[in-house]
Amino acid sequence: MKDALKNIKVVAMDVDGVLTDGRIIMDSNGVETKNFDVQDGFGIVFLKKCGIKTAIISARESGVVAHRARDLKIDKTYVGVYPKLGAYEDMLKEFNVRDEDVCFIGDDLADLCVMRRCGVAVAVANAVFEVKEIADHVTVKKGGRGAVRETIELILQAQGHWGPQLYEQ
Repeated sequence: MKDALKNIKVVAMDVDGVLTDGRIIMDSNGVETKNFDVQDGFGIVFLKKCGIKTAIISARESGVVAHRARDLKIDKTYVGVYPKLGAYEDMLKEFNVRDEDVCFIGDDLADLCVMRRCGVAVAVANAVFEVKEIADHVTVKKGGRGAVRETIELILQAQGHWGPQLYEQ
C-alpha cells in the first residue's frame, strides 16, 4: 500500500461517520449540528500545503457540511449525491486525475462504489463490515475522532512530506 500512497493526488471522503462520529444532532427547531475533529481539519490543511487536492462526497445534504468545507477550503464538495459514483467521476474530470491517484475514506455501504474504484480505499475503525472487508487500510481511530488525520499522516509519510516543516512554516 505504501507505493500506492506515494501516487495520491486527491483525498476524497465521506462526512457522516468519517469526518464526524456519525451522529446527527438536531434541536427542537430542526437546527443541525455536527462534531468535527480539529486534528482532522489540521491534517486537511497539511494536505493542501503539500499540493494534494481534497473533496467531500456525501449522500446527505447539510448546511453544516457546506460551512465546514468552506472553513477548510475543501477543493470540491458534493453533497446530496446518491449514488456517489457520478460525483466521483465528475471529481476525476475536474481534477484531471485517474482512479489510482485518489484515496477515498468511507464508512458505510453508500461508499462501496467509490472505494472499489479508487487507488487507495480506507475504512474508518467504525465502518460497517462490508466496507472494512474491501478496504486497503482500516484506521485505528474512529470517524470524527482522528481517522482522517491518521490517513493523511500515512499519505504524507509515504510521500516524504510528514514532519515539523509542515507546521513550522
